[in-house]
Amino acid sequence: MERPEVCGTGPGSDQADTVAFWRGLWSEPVNHSEGPWMEVVASQSASVTPMDPVTITPEDVAEAVRRAPNWKSPGLDGLHHYWLKGFVVCHAVLARQYQEALDQKLLPSLLTTGITHLVP
Repeated sequence: MERPEVCGTGPGSDQADTVAFWRGLWSEPVNHSEGPWMEVVASQSASVTPMDPVTITPEDVAEAVRRAPNWKSPGLDGLHHYWLKGFVVCHAVLARQYQEALDQKLLPSLLTTGITHLVP
């Protein structure tokens, strides 16, 4: 299986222009105003009930995979949902990995990396 190009550049796009565009958005320091509105938000948030702990089970994964479209564009792993639906032994492993990510409050880069297709 051939892995898709991850950098987001390909035929029809100019890598230098793409890098310059995103660097202009994300590399410049921003001075956020932390005025009185922060106190208002903090006081409003104080009354919000914390969410109950989440437990992800293999059944949760199976249900999510079951509802997903079979041939939708795959992620970085290149695996279509069609195959995950049949590889039920993977559901327990995926549930454990998702649970570990929630418990440790740390997502693996694979879950936070995407593929960007530039449309001319």
